[in-house]
Amino acid sequence: MNRKRAMVVAGTLGAVVLALSSCTSSKPESSDSGEASNGNAQEAAATTVTAPSKASKEYNIAFLQGVSGDQFYITMQCGAQDEAAKLGVKVTTQGPQKFDPTLQKPILDSIVASRPDALLVAPTDVAAMQQPLQQAAAAGIKVVLVDTTTNDPSYAVSEIASDNEGGGRAAFEAIKKLRPEGGKVMVMNIDPGVSTTDARAKGFEEAVKGDSKFTYVGVQYSHNDPATAAQLIGAQLQKDPDLVGVFATNLFSAEGSATGVRQAGKSGQVQVVGFDAGPNQMQALREGTVQALVAQDPGLIGKFGVDEAVTALDGGQNTKKVQTGFTIITKENLDGEGGAAAYKSDC
Repeated sequence: MNRKRAMVVAGTLGAVVLALSSCTSSKPESSDSGEASNGNAQEAAATTVTAPSKASKEYNIAFLQGVSGDQFYITMQCGAQDEAAKLGVKVTTQGPQKFDPTLQKPILDSIVASRPDALLVAPTDVAAMQQPLQQAAAAGIKVVLVDTTTNDPSYAVSEIASDNEGGGRAAFEAIKKLRPEGGKVMVMNIDPGVSTTDARAKGFEEAVKGDSKFTYVGVQYSHNDPATAAQLIGAQLQKDPDLVGVFATNLFSAEGSATGVRQAGKSGQVQVVGFDAGPNQMQALREGTVQALVAQDPGLIGKFGVDEAVTALDGGQNTKKVQTGFTIITKENLDGEGGAAAYKSDC
């Protein structure tokens, strides 16, 4: 027997209105009717696809994270492992110590040499990981892209990621709600060439340009290092002491941005909206250093990744591109759905 799951495959934010005193979410839901609920932050079109209830054999699936030790990827690993146990397959997980293609590629080469049946992978660069992943697919490994992608993902059986541009626009709306009078805002990103964070920054930048009350002062790159992000925030505040908002595009960027704002004594002035919801980000939210978090659903990405891998291995029809939703977490909803969206430190 097969069970059906509803996946969000397209989404438009349009005019986003975030009620910061409550939790706003738009997540795919399992549904036999194929209908998905619409969250306040996002009008989501859903489609129903078929996933296996059990794999035809005990496949070996490798999961190559973007970076080891990141709670986002740990939570994705947990989702993948839980689904693997249900479907009767095995998942092994590895990842580089930094989000860096020069560190990720040797691990990929080792994985390919071991010939797993399928590979879930978060590429660390849209260009540098293109050829290595094409070669993996050419070797007969079913490749599923999770979270990030490459310039030409046609070799992959499926791509599964959050609505990153939508998340960036939502982050701006959160800052706008917190500072309706407007002012200067910036983005703290990791490195150029990472598909997901580039899309988040793009969504934020486009939203800022659409509101004359706000001035975009640019993007800084922290190289996914919290200490570097803190230093960059300090320098930016020296240049723009009237800065009112920072959008940090991932977990480590948010952690460092919060530290930089606190160290500069600007916690009451600068509104920090982070992307991702690791323990440190949740603590910063409780303390008031970070005012809102855009939480992805990495566990669902991992689950769907295993589903798509098994579907491909069993000769089924894959969903080529899947977008998952996000949850806006504020201090007011930490004890409810917002707190439930927090990432895990272990499985």
